[in-house]
Amino acid sequence: MLKKEVLFGDRAFYKMVLAIAVPIMVQNGITNFVNLLDNVMVGMVGTDQMSAVAIVNQLVFVYNLCIFGGVSGAGIFTAQYYGQANHEGVRDTMRFKIIMVSIITLAAILIAAFGGDKLISLYLQGEGTAESIAATAHYASQYLVIILCGLPFFMMTQAYASTLKECGQPLLPMKAGIIAVLVNLGLNYILIFGKLGFPALGVEGAAIATTASRVVELFIIVLGTHRHPDRNPFAVGLYRTLKVPRELIGRIMRKGMPLLVNETCWGAGMAMLTKCFSIRALYVVAALNICNTLANLFNIVLLAMGEAVAIIVGQLLGADKMEEARRTSTRIIVFSVLLSSVAALLMVPTAFFFPQVYNTTEQIRELATILIIITACYLPFNALLNALYFTLRSGGKTIIAFLFDSVFLWTVSVTLSYCLCKFTAIPIPWCYTFMLLADGIKITIGLILVKKGVWLQNIVD
Repeated sequence: MLKKEVLFGDRAFYKMVLAIAVPIMVQNGITNFVNLLDNVMVGMVGTDQMSAVAIVNQLVFVYNLCIFGGVSGAGIFTAQYYGQANHEGVRDTMRFKIIMVSIITLAAILIAAFGGDKLISLYLQGEGTAESIAATAHYASQYLVIILCGLPFFMMTQAYASTLKECGQPLLPMKAGIIAVLVNLGLNYILIFGKLGFPALGVEGAAIATTASRVVELFIIVLGTHRHPDRNPFAVGLYRTLKVPRELIGRIMRKGMPLLVNETCWGAGMAMLTKCFSIRALYVVAALNICNTLANLFNIVLLAMGEAVAIIVGQLLGADKMEEARRTSTRIIVFSVLLSSVAALLMVPTAFFFPQVYNTTEQIRELATILIIITACYLPFNALLNALYFTLRSGGKTIIAFLFDSVFLWTVSVTLSYCLCKFTAIPIPWCYTFMLLADGIKITIGLILVKKGVWLQNIVD
């Protein structure tokens, strides 16, 4: 039986963890809250508009995860270099990130420009009227074209924000995120509904607001980073060259490519799960959108704690403090599960009133309520999975993380969901529940791997 001191830290420990996690929670919380309001505002316009935005956001979600994977591989090295006070190493990893996200963004824009309509049509094959399907496709195309303009700004923001967090400077990304989402919220209200003399643009207004907020966020984070070289020494001479040592590129690619592939496959897998559920009917996409919008707000706890694992444990590994890294990982995992359990208790009551604010059918509201309750019950287990994943990743075990995450998603979760929705008459809530219960296998495997300590290694020496 594990001793209490193994599972729980002292006050100083939690103060240190929260110093990293809270700014990330605040930034993600405000971002997701504004996304929630954005979604609700579009949902107040109509169901077709809401479904259109939900479909495009599924595609953008895949891109976002590709960017996350692109910076995460180098980020493992950034955290460990920072633990060694090697500023040139941090600078080189930042340059690698800029190059990687530029390649990913160019590929995403080309794919969306030439195949966007076909990707959108994948979600429009379930039960629904011809008029509704055509309207949803039209609104989705409008939204996608404008959103693409904001991708270059988003990619640079992520390159800067990830490096700042890995160097123990999460406050600037938080401040930039807060200002950006306030801009987004204000422009949403003005442009979606046509206030202050502006025309009512609906989904196009929502897309313009999102793009504008990304421009503002990048401006703030770049200005703040380069104005304070004492706090951000990696910024000094950052653009003197974009050349990265060949040896470091090879090491990052060996460790980072599995993460990039993992995030891409995982994002595609999550989009495919929505596609599987849409087999039954188009209204299921709308219900899932309402559920996911609320879930994203409550997921900020587990996501921030996962990043805290990657940053804090990564720095300890870089400093060769292996036993401290093991203890720290265990305590953050336990802390993450406890915090997410509290979030789950708060999420359940919201299921009964949140879907009611949408201008949609009662059938969609009822399904969304049930899905939200199921998701809330799963939240502590999702927190455990997320913390286990980031622990494995912090020590450079990216192949194991890839198998643990994306391979399982595609071979088990997607396959199970497709078979249940396509070949059975089991109600959607039960299909959704069975998909989540399958993660019990992954939890067991993750606990075994973390306990064995296969991730305890310094990868920058």
